[in-house]
Amino acid sequence: MVNKLRLSLTDELREFIDRNCGDGTLYLTPSEFIRDLIRQRKSQVETSQIRDAILEGYQDAIEGRTVAFKGNLRALLEDARN
Repeated sequence: MVNKLRLSLTDELREFIDRNCGDGTLYLTPSEFIRDLIRQRKSQVETSQIRDAILEGYQDAIEGRTVAFKGNLRALLEDARN
């Protein structure tokens, strides 16, 4: 399913998009360029969330908020992927 989104851009932003699309660039169309920017931003947000969760886990360990795990972590992770 394709969803459309209308954008209002300043002249400056439109010129930036135009400079990054077309012949001699990585993107043939403005849509390709915008989609890639959105994907990059989504990845940045997800990476930041993962980093924050890891840091929170380290802080819990430093402060002694841990529980002994006697299971099979590798198997648990494999199950989570499926």
